[in-house]
Amino acid sequence: MKRLAAGVAGFLTSRIPGPSGTEWQRTNFAGDPVALAGGVRAAAGAGVAALVTGGRVGAAGIAAVTAGAVAGYVDDHREEEFESGKGLTGHLKQLSQGNVTTGVLKIGLIGAGAGVAALLLCDRRSVTDWVVRSVAIAGTANLINLLDLRPGRALKVAGAGALLAMPRSGPTAPLLAGLATTVAGNAGEDLAGRTMLGDLGANALGAGLGVAMAAHPNRAVRTVVAGATVGLILASEKVSFSRVIDNNSVLSAIDRWGR
Repeated sequence: MKRLAAGVAGFLTSRIPGPSGTEWQRTNFAGDPVALAGGVRAAAGAGVAALVTGGRVGAAGIAAVTAGAVAGYVDDHREEEFESGKGLTGHLKQLSQGNVTTGVLKIGLIGAGAGVAALLLCDRRSVTDWVVRSVAIAGTANLINLLDLRPGRALKVAGAGALLAMPRSGPTAPLLAGLATTVAGNAGEDLAGRTMLGDLGANALGAGLGVAMAAHPNRAVRTVVAGATVGLILASEKVSFSRVIDNNSVLSAIDRWGR
């Protein structure tokens, strides 16, 4: 099953040409044009990996990845239809004034998907366990999105997470194998600066990884993932991840590798 998930996800990731047109074009940090086609491929790969995985983990993956992809699509392509806000604080401030931003919508959609996914994963009726799993899923989805600021950065983190967490067997193995293959299939064009994940791809890929983390059999691991993702998201409100990475020689070397 692990090989099947990896094979199907890899095939889709490499074969889907991706949409074109000005709606799917963006300008990256260097001012160069870049296509959002990578996001479609990543979301497709993550979704298929969840579908092939099957069982409760697969169902949870489908719920979370779908919610992440829909929320990301709205943020990528319908942002002008909503009020503007910057960062978590800015979005929540707009909400307190009765305004809905794409950020608020993403919180709701990704949170709902994470909640459904966590409910599917829970072995017992425990509100605490459900909350921890939900936060791990939603937090990972948002964290991967926050890292999609430089070529290959989000994919490297997602790929490393998938490989480090992948067991030899078990219910999460096919999902993680599919995600790792999806990352590999997107890495070349992303590192070259021709495509990027955008919110659609980053949220979907992160949601899939979050489900695998939330499905980990060790409660301590699930709790650490939930706490770490929330901590990093809150830290991003005050600290620039790019600045921290650029000022650290080791992190900078890893970040620039392959570009």
